[in-house]
Parts: sequence; C-alpha cells; structure tokens
Amino acid sequence: MYASGKYSSRGPALIPRMKTKHRIYYITLFSVVLLGLIATGMFQFWPHSIESTADWTLDKHTVHDAPLIRLPAGSPIPERGDLSCRMHTCFDVYRCGYNPKNKIKVYIYPLQRFVDELGVPISSTGLSREYNDMLSAICDSEFYTGDVTRACLFIPSIDLLNQNSLRVRETAQALAMLSRWDKGMNHLLFNMLPGGPPDYNTALDVPRDRALLAGGGFSTWTYRQGYDVSIPVYSPLSADLELPERQPGPRQYFILSSQTAIHREYRAELERLKQENGEALLLLDKCSNLSQGAASARKRCYKGQVYDYPQILQESSFCVVLRGARLGQAALSDVLQAGCVPVILADSYILPFSEVLDWKRASVVIPEEKLSDMYTILKSIPHRQVEEMQRQARWFWEAYFSSMKAIGLTTLQIINDRIYPYAARTYEQWNNPPVVKWASVNSPLFLPLIPPRAPGFTAVVLTYDRIESLFRVITEISKVPSLAKLVVVWNNQDKSPPEESLWPKMTVPLKVVRTKENKLSNRFFPFDEIETEAVLAIDDDIIMLTADELQFGYEQCLKHT
Repeated sequence: MYASGKYSSRGPALIPRMKTKHRIYYITLFSVVLLGLIATGMFQFWPHSIESTADWTLDKHTVHDAPLIRLPAGSPIPERGDLSCRMHTCFDVYRCGYNPKNKIKVYIYPLQRFVDELGVPISSTGLSREYNDMLSAICDSEFYTGDVTRACLFIPSIDLLNQNSLRVRETAQALAMLSRWDKGMNHLLFNMLPGGPPDYNTALDVPRDRALLAGGGFSTWTYRQGYDVSIPVYSPLSADLELPERQPGPRQYFILSSQTAIHREYRAELERLKQENGEALLLLDKCSNLSQGAASARKRCYKGQVYDYPQILQESSFCVVLRGARLGQAALSDVLQAGCVPVILADSYILPFSEVLDWKRASVVIPEEKLSDMYTILKSIPHRQVEEMQRQARWFWEAYFSSMKAIGLTTLQIINDRIYPYAARTYEQWNNPPVVKWASVNSPLFLPLIPPRAPGFTAVVLTYDRIESLFRVITEISKVPSLAKLVVVWNNQDKSPPEESLWPKMTVPLKVVRTKENKLSNRFFPFDEIETEAVLAIDDDIIMLTADELQFGYEQCLKHT
C-alpha cells in the first residue's frame, strides 16, 4: 500500500528541496524588509540638528574637515551698509509667517573655510571660542531650525566678532557667496570689536548690504534705530572667574577707575579729582612691575600696591567706564558683574540692549565734558537709590551680559519682539528682576518685612479731556530719571482717549486706565498697574514743575521714608 521508494519515515522526498528554496527566498525577503525598517527608523528618529551641532565645536578635527571654499578674485562685493534700513524696508517679515509659538526660526549656515585664490584664509583666527559658544547656544534654543526653507533669519558661520582678525574685502566676498544672501536680506551679523586704527569706526567696516548688525560699539551716527541691535563687548573674565554677588550698600571707595588705556587728558582729570577727594577715589592703572600675560590682565596697581581685578571693583560704589579707542568697552561687563554702578562717559555711545533696557536704573551717564563735575554729581544721588542701582547692575549682568549665550539669545529675543509685537516682552519683564515667590521660602525667618516692589516711582496723572496740556505734563515727567511708569487715569466716560500713535514717545511704560465714574478721588485708587512704593499723583494742568524738581522731590521722599 505504501510506495516506500518515494516516501521515507521523514516524509515525501521532494518536500525538503522545496523548503530549502522557499527558505532562501523568505530569508532574503525578510532581510530586505528588515533593513528597510531599520533605515526608515534611523531617518525618522535621528536628530535633525546632528549635522549643525557637530559643526559648532572647537574640536580641531571637525573645523579642519569643514569644506574649503576658494574665493575667485573677481567675486562680487556687497554694498556698504544702508543707513536708511529699517525693519519695514530691508527685512522681509513675510518670510517669518504665522507661528503659533510666536518665535522666529533661525538657520545657521554650515561651517566653511573661506580662502582667496592663493589659499590664504579670510580670517587669521578662524572660529573663536566665543562665537562657537554663541552658535551652540542658538542651536540648542527654541529659535533654531535646521530646515533652511522654514528660516526667518539667517546667521553666517563666519566669525565677525573681532574685525582685527578679518580681511575686510575677502570677508565681504564670502558673505556674498552665501546661498541665501540676497543682498543681506534677513541676515544677522555679530560684531563686538569694530573698526581699526587709526579711525576705529563704530560699526563693522565689512560691506554687508542690508544685513542687520548686532554691534558692540555703535554711536548715534552709525546705529540704525529699530533695525540694528547694540550688544555688549563680552568680557572673557566672565567665563574664567566666578565673582560672588555682594549685597548692595556702602563700599570702601566711592569712585574707582580701573581702565588701563585711558586717554592722557582723561587720566589727568581723574588725577585732579583724586587730589581733591583723597581716599574716596581709587585710580588704578596697569602694573609696570609685572610681566605681560594672562596673569597681569587680572592685576591693577596704584603706587606700587597690587590689586586683584576684577575683585577690586566690588569695593567701590561707582566705577568709571570711559571711552577708549572704541566706544564699547569690556570693562562695562566687569563693572556690572561686580555690582558696581557704572559711570559711563562716552558721548554718543548706544548702550547695550538700550532698546529694551532702562539704563537709568543701573548706571549714571555723564557727558565727557562734565568729567570734572563727576564727584559732585554722584554725591547728589541718595544712598537708597545707589543701592537700588547696584542691585539692578548685577542683575543686568546675570540676565544679559554673563555669557555669549545670554548675549546671543537676548539679541534674538529683541528681533523676535519686533516681528511679533503682540507677543513681545513687557518693560517689566525686561527690567524687573524676578521676585521671590512666597511658596519658595522654606522658613518664615527669611520672609521680607514688606513685599518686594519695583524701584523708582509711578506717576498717576488724572485727566478729563485737556489733551494738549496732558501731553505737555507727561512729556516733562518722562524726563525724570527715577520714573518707572506713567499711569494716565482717563476720567471722561463720554469720550475715548487718543489713539496710541498720537501719544508722545516714552522710554517708560505708559498705561491708560479708563474709569467708570468721573470722580476726583480716582487718582488715589490702588490700580494694579502701580508696582512701586512711591507714587506721584498729579493733575493734567500742572505744567510748571520741571523734571529736576520732580527728581529732587523723589530723592527727598527716599531720605525720609
């Protein structure tokens, strides 16, 4: 019954041959599918910024392996910066489009090494540690995108921080070769040390078409209001030395000068002030008995006595920051870190981030011709106000000056606020240090005696419909250095206040509060907009008081409270 020649105890003889053929087929098919799944998964889950992250490193091998781009001698050169550029004329805001997070998208060009026809690099230093840190921070931020088609703002990987290290013509040619340059439209360039001898221009000399410039030494002649961004000159001491915060209050010295490259006329005037005021003023200079190097940069001397720098800055209430060959000075950052109130004598200098920071709360700006009156001017400032300024100076450094990351991201936030003004940070967010939250206090022994309040005073102006008189009053009040905010109480229920575009331009927040009933007592209502302890209540027809008189009144209020 059984065909034993065709069948064995293990089954039909033809089946093993079919299994082998199918096994090879299925194994091959499975392998192809598996490799496809693995490849798909890798592309799906591999970090999109891996290439750009690898670019921003000081690893010499990575920098060395960056593509070499040779610039033809006849490469086009951009035009010099257009001084008439504004956000609505030289920046394509439509490229930014609608963004549910109200954040601009920033693309950083891949790292490249540009050389001329002879192979000579356009920069003598290549990628600096400082610029590498800034690009790395931007790559790690919510602003960054690796998709060039989604980008609203473009940042070259060409290091322009120090013009001294650049070949100006070749650098301009390299910028023009960038794939998305388009005459610099929507491009942002960072520069901290502009110009060169003998003129030391206050803006980068590299031709840059319409590109925005974040510059560290702008003057009123080169700064394009609302377009460029004035940034600080970074101090490398910030990364190498941790200076603990010191509590505000009186210090050993009243005024201290620590810069080593001061013009001889200014130094002569400081010497005269030193003779008149004795130990209240400490005038330091570089140490002639120390060998040059990194160690000597952290020392200052006076008549053979050596002081540690920048630690000595913490021993003074006020620290002088004079202009040097360049307007922007790294000394400003050192002074802020020490919690010393900077006394800035640099005519026409655009202070860092002055578009959003209220420097009246953290510094004293004195015209250069008034240097001889500096001691008298500073002595007129009440002690309590000095303490507020010391505290504010230190916070400015921590929030905006302390690292290349802070400088870079603050610059992008300012540009972001221009593009999405409805989501912009408020004056208070930019200028008020974060207060201690009650829930974060563990012990009642450390509770403040009173809730923390913002420094300065709030002016509450009661008005009905005298628009011209109102504008005169608030314009004069806005000139008071200690003014923190203006609150206009609109007491007319039958008439709307003027449109926002018609109000005088202010450097402090202006809030208009409409009342439900016409009462004179509305001026004394504790509106939520009032965030200071001191309040000035004034009517819209009090036009005889000057800014100096109002400032004097506020100072007297501080002395007797």
